[in-house]
Amino acid sequence: MANLETSLKDAMAIEGSIGVALVDYNSGMALGTLGDGSDLDLTVAAAANTDLVRAKMRTMEMLNLQDNGIEDILISLTSQYHLIRPLTTQSGRGLFLYLALNRSRANLAMARHQLKRIEGTLEI
Repeated sequence: MANLETSLKDAMAIEGSIGVALVDYNSGMALGTLGDGSDLDLTVAAAANTDLVRAKMRTMEMLNLQDNGIEDILISLTSQYHLIRPLTTQSGRGLFLYLALNRSRANLAMARHQLKRIEGTLEI
């Protein structure tokens, strides 16, 4: 099992990573962030993406899709990918990992795979 600091460092080791945050989607607060901040304000991104996660959770409830948990949410920008992965572990409920990637340097499939692995080892 990995602690928060180790997990954030592992996420930053993913090819093309710009920044990563672990976010509480009930409050919108980042529990931890890592990245140089020159390309992206992770605190603002954490708070803003909280609204997106909440909206998707509400939509799934309205559609009665509770048995189909969200693996991840992908936002494709012209120069970046933003991956949001709600945690499914018991200690991670109500949290999500947010990872921003440089689109020209990232392998999206590999990034999703590695973020899933990081989620599985993260101990809150």
